[in-house]
Amino acid sequence: MSPLASYRRLLSLAGIGYVVVAFLGRLPLAMSQMGTLLLVSDATGRYAAGGLAAGALAVANAVGAPLAGGIADRVGQRPVVLAQSLTAGVALAALVAAVQSDASIPVLVGAAAVAGFTMPQVGPLARVRWRPITHRTGAAQPRLVDAAFSYEGAADEASFVLGPALVGLGAVALSPSGALLAAAGLLVVFGSWFALHSTARLTHALRASAAAHGTAFVTVAFLTLCLAQLLIGVIFGATQTGTTALATAAGTPGMAGLVHSLLGVGSVLAGLATAALPARFGYDKRILVFATGLVVLSAPLLLAGSLAALVPVVLVLGLAVAPYMISVFAAAERTVPAARVGAAMTLLAGATGIGYAVGSGIAGRLADLGGHRPAFAVTVTAAALAVLLAVVRLRTQRPAGDVTTPDGLAAASQG
Repeated sequence: MSPLASYRRLLSLAGIGYVVVAFLGRLPLAMSQMGTLLLVSDATGRYAAGGLAAGALAVANAVGAPLAGGIADRVGQRPVVLAQSLTAGVALAALVAAVQSDASIPVLVGAAAVAGFTMPQVGPLARVRWRPITHRTGAAQPRLVDAAFSYEGAADEASFVLGPALVGLGAVALSPSGALLAAAGLLVVFGSWFALHSTARLTHALRASAAAHGTAFVTVAFLTLCLAQLLIGVIFGATQTGTTALATAAGTPGMAGLVHSLLGVGSVLAGLATAALPARFGYDKRILVFATGLVVLSAPLLLAGSLAALVPVVLVLGLAVAPYMISVFAAAERTVPAARVGAAMTLLAGATGIGYAVGSGIAGRLADLGGHRPAFAVTVTAAALAVLLAVVRLRTQRPAGDVTTPDGLAAASQG
């Protein structure tokens, strides 16, 4: 089945409405971090305060998402995501109200943390739904799920390009408060719609029937995948910090966001193309290959001395990012018991957020000391560690035909 045919089949199974809702439902998470940064920085006149509030939102989400994912595995996505969408929407509105009432910085940081903790991870939870959606497709299911994960990886990258752009436009057309309120509105409408969609009930029914096969999932194999996602988060954080340092040194700090967004452009294109990879190319091998690609494509960051030189490097680096992440998420979906996929997907997303905080923190300190190149060195180092981790994982996993290959999954699911 060709990638185009796979995507068409997925659309016919899920419906275009579901795909649109699931995409719009993940935009508020991408909008809220940048929106909180702009809102609090503008109100207090201190970028440090804005960064603290945005960081609190990101870390709280990294902590809260796996907890919500675990609960969703037990009681279903519908009540959990609905409660999260409504609560987080109110929390974002409360953050805006706190800013407008000149609340203290600790209060603003606390409000941002509440919003982050309650905000749903729609992207990871959407991944959980694709196997139930495709469960009656027989031998075509492994290929369709593979294509679905390729799409989801591209959709996540697209959301983190479009989200900050929407915040920027909203801040210019309205105000930073208006931009964040728009994110709250999207969350309440489309997050709730995603929660109430019929696929949520289908997912819970099939997950419940699989619960008898075991619920333990925190294994060494899964933890290596969490570490792999943490490293890609470090790459995101360090690359953004290095880009910001270079743009600031060039006297155009406002260009940093635009240049960094190019990482997502290349990533979206490569993510969609990942569906064309043959089934015999197992996920553990893919992780190693794309981790190697991260090293090779990130190394030129150390040579970039201007924004003009940085643009093509960041754009090309994105070609390895989405395929790497897609392979990690797909391997995890096939590694954990079916009854715990929600917790696993959200835990991987949380690991990415923690990695982003670690990468930006380390790179920021190094940038203060030596500029953009030491910050980019963190990116390259994280990519090299990803290769090392992939080698270790490949040598310690079972041979081809296990749950980390599409064909192996087909055999296992029919056994």
